[in-house]
Amino acid sequence: MDAKPLPRALEATVRAALADTPVVCLLGPRQCGKTTLARALAPRYGYVTFDDADALALARSDPNGFLAALPDPVILDEIQRVPELLRALKLSVDRDRQPGRFLLTGSANLLLLPKLGDSLAGRMAIIELQPLTAAEQERAPGGFLATWLAGKLKSSLATTPHPPAPLTLAARVVAGGFPEPLARTPARARGWHRDYVRALLERDVQDVARVKEPRDLSRLLSLLALRTGELLNISTLSNELDLRRETVENHLAACERLYLVRRLQPWHRHEAKRLIKTPKLHFIDSGLAATLANLTPEDWHERRDRFGHLLETFVLEQLIAQAGWTDPDLRFWHYRDKDQVEVDFVITRGRRTWGVEVKASATPTQTDISGLRRLAAQCGNDFAGGVLIHAGAHTVTLGDPRFLAVPLAKLWEM
Repeated sequence: MDAKPLPRALEATVRAALADTPVVCLLGPRQCGKTTLARALAPRYGYVTFDDADALALARSDPNGFLAALPDPVILDEIQRVPELLRALKLSVDRDRQPGRFLLTGSANLLLLPKLGDSLAGRMAIIELQPLTAAEQERAPGGFLATWLAGKLKSSLATTPHPPAPLTLAARVVAGGFPEPLARTPARARGWHRDYVRALLERDVQDVARVKEPRDLSRLLSLLALRTGELLNISTLSNELDLRRETVENHLAACERLYLVRRLQPWHRHEAKRLIKTPKLHFIDSGLAATLANLTPEDWHERRDRFGHLLETFVLEQLIAQAGWTDPDLRFWHYRDKDQVEVDFVITRGRRTWGVEVKASATPTQTDISGLRRLAAQCGNDFAGGVLIHAGAHTVTLGDPRFLAVPLAKLWEM
């Protein structure tokens, strides 16, 4: 990888927000590139990080006085450590609503924090930055999602004449998207992932939740890594960890706030029924999940079922990240009906609905889209199309022009 940071596809989105909104907040996992992006886009801004103990203490003791003494405009890094400062920001912005005054970064989801002082509703644009996508790593535009949703993805037997070998695909999935480990050997990358989790548990978790035993949170993360892409069962986790259900819920919420995992809620045609069904659990980064689950590229064949779920997590990362610069109004779900028929991902924009299936096989079949057909029947005229993302070489229709089988490599070639 080049020493120079890779360009991020969200740059234009951040620039647009700075041009019309007083406070812009970049949220995402630690070490995903938020500070690098912020300083690249705003080189003339002042800069304060709340990883600095002195700045943190001053901001907590006198938020209004601290803010008044800062240069304007300014980057405030790791804002989740000082939720008290958000109310002072609100007062400052109400006095002067000039766009681009404050560029914040946060390694925890501000909207999920229990100590949130003020949401800055109407004054702050929140933009989520994911780890590097495969397209960004290849310096490609990342246009797969936009092309497909626009109906411009066509069948072609010459799409990818020579598909990546399974171990090459597996290596990409296991590598994930955090910039620093991508520049390391696989063994050193795994060490980075372990150190990353250790640092979060030792330093950051107390900013977002009351966790008495960080070791229990570490055990939960290891268990969740083995179940990324699976239905979330709190009772089973509670029994296996020998922890109270409330403790598991609290620890899981902390993992979500720190952008370690995400819950993918179930889709149902009737919105009220979505609330009573079971979500799926996915790691934010497939590389982190692979390390905690002890998965290596060689496990593509040896542990096919486990690697299949990890592959789902990888594809979800790519699609959610591309949605960030394609259409922030897109929503992601999973589908599972009473007959246990499933669709890995459901994407909606209003009532318009698309389905995505992910298979590690290089030879897609009609059987592989049974879930997509069921989803289409449920949606009726609201169904806009389905894709089966596979490890093969060609983009082909599967008996119906609404259903396409698409190579995985399309995620980073377009």
